[in-house]
Amino acid sequence: MIEGEKIYECRNCKHRFKVYPEVETRNVIPKPTICPSQSSKFCESTRFNLIEDNKICHDYQEIKIQENAQVLGVGAIPRSIPVILKDDLVDTVKAGDDVIVTGVLTAKWSPDVKDVRCDLDPVLVANYVRRMNEVKSGIDIPDDVIMKFKQFWLDFENAPLKGRNAILRGICPQVFGLFTVKLAVALTLIGGVQHVDASGTKVRGESHLLLVGDPGTGKSQFLKFAAKLSNRSVITTGLGSTSAGLTVTAVKDGGEWMLEAGALVLADGGLCCIDEFDSMRGHDRATIHEAMEQQTISVAKENIFEALPRSDIIRLQAGLVTTLSTRTVVFGATNPKGQYDPDESLSVNTTLSGPLLSRFDIVLVLLDKKNPEWDAVVSSHILAEGEKENDNCNEDLTSTWPFPMLRRYIHFVKRNVRPVLSKEAENVISRYFQLQRRSATQNAARTTVRMLESLIRLAQAHARLMFRNEVTRLDAITAILCIESSMTTSAIVDSVGNALHSNFAENPDEEYAKQEMLILQKLCIIDEFPALKSNHQ
Repeated sequence: MIEGEKIYECRNCKHRFKVYPEVETRNVIPKPTICPSQSSKFCESTRFNLIEDNKICHDYQEIKIQENAQVLGVGAIPRSIPVILKDDLVDTVKAGDDVIVTGVLTAKWSPDVKDVRCDLDPVLVANYVRRMNEVKSGIDIPDDVIMKFKQFWLDFENAPLKGRNAILRGICPQVFGLFTVKLAVALTLIGGVQHVDASGTKVRGESHLLLVGDPGTGKSQFLKFAAKLSNRSVITTGLGSTSAGLTVTAVKDGGEWMLEAGALVLADGGLCCIDEFDSMRGHDRATIHEAMEQQTISVAKENIFEALPRSDIIRLQAGLVTTLSTRTVVFGATNPKGQYDPDESLSVNTTLSGPLLSRFDIVLVLLDKKNPEWDAVVSSHILAEGEKENDNCNEDLTSTWPFPMLRRYIHFVKRNVRPVLSKEAENVISRYFQLQRRSATQNAARTTVRMLESLIRLAQAHARLMFRNEVTRLDAITAILCIESSMTTSAIVDSVGNALHSNFAENPDEEYAKQEMLILQKLCIIDEFPALKSNHQ
């Protein structure tokens, strides 16, 4: 809050006049130097009395806006400018919002600091602020492209999983194989449907993915490709590219405390890719739980601290209480701590706590084990990458989904397809969850209600990927296979295998039929599908 005006009275002619704050002097109201009376006889007095009967104040807020990194060229650094908000414009925007500001450009003197030269800094005094959070896609999808999507699935009506794999081949095509990882990336980017119950409680629709693997397994390549696919993305490391880190922090600017948004807040409504996820700062580890699950960051005086210089004392700073939105998909990557030990839990191998790992819908472990057959296939693929003597079938499938078309498809299904669970899918997911709860070998953090919510999100995401408005048994079983791939010990599949060595099946529909029969038998619900049972026999 700032004082809007002061009233002075001339001691000589008793003329009263108002003096207003000046932006150039950081809203300081200057003392009058001469009486401004316009009477017939100019007063020109220099002595005044301050009238303190009433005081007029205005709500006041300074924000900093920055260019959108998505519209800048390669290597360009986003520029920023402070904006002054007054009265009804105060608190209309939060950190991470996309805004259009209309105002008057002016300048103000930089703060007075000893032995530092004063300078004029540009500042925008806002007249109007428009939030653009709901209109930030920037991806145009013509009608003819939508018709191509529909025609594609009509062509693969009898082999839907073969059509799905054609789409997945377009994800990070420079990396050979890794079918499980590419499927997980697609489901994470598409996400499920947000659910709001009668009491207003929200269950997030965004999925989170974590890749844990040895160096050289392609984790960073998947991060960068996923960032390109998303219409709004931020790539950072666990340490964070700014002092705000991943979440939010309070910084002192010009003698006043300000909130600086971190990567998760800036990626609100999009994707946040975090490399070296295990190297997070201390305050990020404390607040990222809320950011990933409740999709908000609560900032209050009890979690903003200042370290006193030359002292180990921490002083509490009050006066900053707000809530920031983090409706973002988190895609993390990290290396195991030393040599990965399959006998130890994932928490021990990654130094990440169990509650934090449970926030991820899928956690895939990529271990670079010695496999002569796989090494021969991968080396052949890398050597032949520059040549055009690949399999014609694979060429046709890949050329159907170039990067622009793949990006449009993911954006289209995410906005326009809202699948609903069928009875069969509900039955399969419910039985699997009950079986996992009874299994004593599972990590307790993965067998909570969060795992059930993850199953529903992944099944909805797979239905969207398959261009359907209904979640079928196929989607539910695929979601189960994704959850199984992220477990070191499985209650359904006897041998999970290494996600690094997972490849595309030559006939995915036949392969799925075998997996479906095995899972339904393990869940003891095969008798509910007599057609499947007779075909198996």
